[in-house]
Amino acid sequence: MKAAICYELNKPLVIEDVILDPPGKGEVKICMAATAICHSDIHAIKGEHGDIKLPAIAGHEICGYVEEIGESVDYVVPGDKVIASIIPEGCGHCYYCREGLSNQCTTHPLFLHGQGRMTNKTGQRLTQYAGPVAGFAEYAIIPERNLVKVPTELPSDRACLIACGVIAGFGAVLYRAKVTVNSSVTVIGCGGVGLNAIQGALFSGAYPIVAVDVSEKKLETAKEFGATHTVNPRIEKDPIETVHEITYGRGSDFVIVAVAGIEILRQGFLMSARDGTTCVIGHGHGEQLSAFTPTDFMGGRKLTGSAMGAIRLRKDILRLIELYYSGRLKLGELVSGHYPFEKINEAFESSEKGEVIRNVITFE
Repeated sequence: MKAAICYELNKPLVIEDVILDPPGKGEVKICMAATAICHSDIHAIKGEHGDIKLPAIAGHEICGYVEEIGESVDYVVPGDKVIASIIPEGCGHCYYCREGLSNQCTTHPLFLHGQGRMTNKTGQRLTQYAGPVAGFAEYAIIPERNLVKVPTELPSDRACLIACGVIAGFGAVLYRAKVTVNSSVTVIGCGGVGLNAIQGALFSGAYPIVAVDVSEKKLETAKEFGATHTVNPRIEKDPIETVHEITYGRGSDFVIVAVAGIEILRQGFLMSARDGTTCVIGHGHGEQLSAFTPTDFMGGRKLTGSAMGAIRLRKDILRLIELYYSGRLKLGELVSGHYPFEKINEAFESSEKGEVIRNVITFE
């Protein structure tokens, strides 16, 4: 089997044959159908998510088919179509699982890089950027608890998007920020995650829904996903004041920050209303909150984080699929381009330019 390996940061990935371990206890072998390129993958291979032991493999927006199962696997069988996510199903027994917060399950590490289940031709183990999953390969070994069974007829290029971009944005609005009907929402960054946050705001009955981005093209796309107003910080003299004007002088009840940068985060925070909530999705390595002052928090403004939209893996993803089939969730509109595996570097180059929503690597 072949995998696309990062041997050197800021260099093209190398596609070569690798050896895949057999599935162990609680593990499943997946035949890849589609893997989307998230901007986090770009950050990873550029070294912007911290020091990673190379060689390494990325890819975490995954859809595929179960080919083989290991010992004690009872949720899936060979032939099942699945989505793989870095957020696993909770153990059901720890404190947070008992509280209904399975996304905070304490029995598994979150977002830790680790030695994966592939070995290259020189015998080196490949580090997996996204911990339990590695999607830039023809096959992968993934823990059963990171899988969700999905309908076979669900198109793979759309299914894979749910694994990260959709749940990170849509989920942050519904399950972390908990946006309410008739509240105002501002979304900063209108890439794949931001557009899904806008979809979530529309679904939640919010108004106005303000999209903020430096790309006019992305702002136009944001309107198609539900934004009622747009703000371009490169054009507006004072984007914070503009958002306050749009929200009737109060500021936004909820601000979703879907891009990295502490100054951007603080700008979004100051767009929020008294007692408003700013939810952080985008983040960069080594960022510190030094741009904030205690007075920023006067008026009861709240700052919170979101890990993969605080979703409950096998409940909320299936609900999102239902919304897609009912026409209330856009998936196909998120796909900008399809690339065969051998052209993965072209897909990365296109994605890095910032004018696409999601490029999808197809294996079928």
